[in-house]
Amino acid sequence: MANEKDEFKLEEGLELLEEKIEALEDEDISLEDSFKIYKEGMELIKKCNDHVDRVEKQIMMLDEEGE
Repeated sequence: MANEKDEFKLEEGLELLEEKIEALEDEDISLEDSFKIYKEGMELIKKCNDHVDRVEKQIMMLDEEGE
């Protein structure tokens, strides 16, 4: 699973999130499908946030080390 986190690309995650938003905006979407897509989107947001947090921590460590 660590490899999955390492392979995650923020740009791809944001593109997938945009697709989820577009799907939710479809007037013909069923309530069941909208809940499923919403849940997937929330999981994707968490994954994106985790990725950003890791990068921020790495930057802070570099700043503290003077690099």
